[in-house]
Amino acid sequence: MFKTNHKFPAGIWVLGFVSLLMDVSSEMIHSLLPLFLVTTMGASALMIGLIEGMAEATALIVKVFSGVLSDWFGRRKGLALIGYGLGAATKPLFAIAPGLGVVLTARLLDRVGKGIRGAPRDALVADIAPPELRGAAFGLRQSLDTVGAFAGPLLAVGLMLLWSNDFQAVFWVAVIPGAMAVALLAFGVKEPPRQPGAVRQNPIRRDNLARLPAAYWQVVGIGAVFTLARFSEAFLVLRAQQSGIPLATVPLVMVAMNLVYALSAYPFGKLSDRVSHRSLLMGGLAVLILADLILASSAHWAVVLAGVAVWGVHMGMTQGLLAVMVADTAPADLRGTAYGFFNLVSGIALLVASLVAGLLWDGLGAPATFLSGALFSAAALALLFRSGGNLTCSRGA
Repeated sequence: MFKTNHKFPAGIWVLGFVSLLMDVSSEMIHSLLPLFLVTTMGASALMIGLIEGMAEATALIVKVFSGVLSDWFGRRKGLALIGYGLGAATKPLFAIAPGLGVVLTARLLDRVGKGIRGAPRDALVADIAPPELRGAAFGLRQSLDTVGAFAGPLLAVGLMLLWSNDFQAVFWVAVIPGAMAVALLAFGVKEPPRQPGAVRQNPIRRDNLARLPAAYWQVVGIGAVFTLARFSEAFLVLRAQQSGIPLATVPLVMVAMNLVYALSAYPFGKLSDRVSHRSLLMGGLAVLILADLILASSAHWAVVLAGVAVWGVHMGMTQGLLAVMVADTAPADLRGTAYGFFNLVSGIALLVASLVAGLLWDGLGAPATFLSGALFSAAALALLFRSGGNLTCSRGA
C-alpha cells in the first residue's frame, strides 16, 4: 500500500503512525457513539447532528488559533503535543459518562485537542517534506491515519461481540492507543530548525494577511462549499443501522469506508503531484455525488456498503489534496495561519451541514439527507468549473 520510489524523511512516517494510533483510539469511540446515543441515551438524529456538528466545527475553528500560534513561535511540535495530549485525556470521560451532558463535554474537549494539533501537524508535514514530494507525503500520512480509522471500528466490533455490547468497556480500551500516540510524538519526531534570521512577527497583521494570495482564498471558498456537501459520517452509521444488521456489527460500515480510504489516499496523493489539482478535486466531487445517490436509494445492507465504499474513494481523492492545495498557495511562514483560516471557514460549514442533515433525517428521512448532500456537491462542482484556470498552485511555496 505504501510502496514509494522516494525516501520520505523519518518524521513523515512517525507523524503518520502518531495519527494512526490516535485514530484507533478515537474511532473505537466515534464508530459506536451514534449507536450509544440512540440506544442507551435515547438521542434523536437532530441531537446527534448537533453534537457531531458542534464537535467537528470546534476542532476546525480551534485550528485558527493553533495555526497562528505555530507561525508566531516558529515551532509546531509543542502545540501538536498539547493537542494530542488533550485528545488522549478525554477518552476516559466517554467511559464514565452518565448522560448527554458529559458526552457532549467529552466530545467537544476531544475535538479541541484535535483542533490544537491539526494545523501545526499539517504545517509540520509541509515543513519536513521536500516540495516535490509534498502531495505524496500528505497522502502517506493520511493513509496511515486512515489505517487507524478502520482498525479502530474493527477492534470495537470485536470487543462488542466479545463483551455483549458493553459500550463503556470498549471506551476504556480506547484510552491505551491514545496514550501511545502522545508518547510516540514526544520522543519520535524532531522538528526542523527555524530558518536562520527569521524574525518573530504577528501572522494575523494586515500586511501579513495581505500576503495570502487570491488562489489561497479561492481554495478556502471551495473547501467551505465542499464541507457543506460532506456532513458528519455519523449519518453513515445511522444508515447502516437501518439495514437491519446486528447492533455490534454496525461499525463495520466505518471499517469498509476507511479501508477504501486508506488504500486510495496515498495513490491519489502521489497523483496530485503530477496532475491538475482542480481536475482531481472535480473528480472527487463527482464520486461524492454518486455515493450520496447510492445511499439515498436504499437501506439494504449491500447498497449501503456500496455507497460507503464509494464515499471512501471520494475521501481518498480529496482530503489530502485540500491540505496540499493550502500548502501550495500559502507562504511557508504563514502555513499554520493558512490552515487555521481554511479550517475556520470549513468548521462553520460543517456545523451547518450536520444540523441540516439531522433536521432532514428527522423530518423527511434518510434519503432526503443524502440527496441534499448530492445537491451541495453539485454546487461545489459548479464553483470549481467556473474557477477555470484561475485556481493555480505555486509548487514548492
